[in-house]
Amino acid sequence: MTDNPGDDQFIVNQVVSGRKELFRILVQRHEQSIYGMGLSFFRNAGDAEDFTQEVFLKSFRSLARFQGRSRFSTWLYRIAYNTAVNGIQRRREYCSLAAEGGTVDDAGEPAPEPGRGPASPEQELLRDAAIKAVREAVKDLPERYRICVDLFFFYDRSYQEIELITGYPVNTIKSHVFRAKKLLREKLENIMEGGIE
Repeated sequence: MTDNPGDDQFIVNQVVSGRKELFRILVQRHEQSIYGMGLSFFRNAGDAEDFTQEVFLKSFRSLARFQGRSRFSTWLYRIAYNTAVNGIQRRREYCSLAAEGGTVDDAGEPAPEPGRGPASPEQELLRDAAIKAVREAVKDLPERYRICVDLFFFYDRSYQEIELITGYPVNTIKSHVFRAKKLLREKLENIMEGGIE
């Protein structure tokens, strides 16, 4: 696995051994996902960009500590999750009078999924409607569990990986994903009954 030049672990090993310029490959591969996570937490593009830069800076500084026990992306998402949680806590401590945004607009949609071929206009409409419905369902969840659902639905992480990233027990993660699926089902039924404009 580590002998494959296309593998994240191979690139990590190269960066740690002195080829620091190769870190840009890891950034290119994962920046959309990290940016999408930033949007999920911070709800605006500027903060999501700052968050993305901070996550990659922290991961670069800590790269020698990555031991390959999990996927590189799981390790990176853990750094991102901790960075986001700490950032939100800092905001609440220092900006207690600041108003919360409260709604998710189109800027809060997930990062594009790699490897998807072109879709028909009908498929695009259904996909857009489904994404909006998922975002609405996720918005109704308690804030501290929203990331579990994002990781499950939008980043295709297993329950065990989400546990590694967030530190929440698997049963807690499952219950919140189940709750989101129920909300999603209700919202999708409403969309189908009303038709897609």
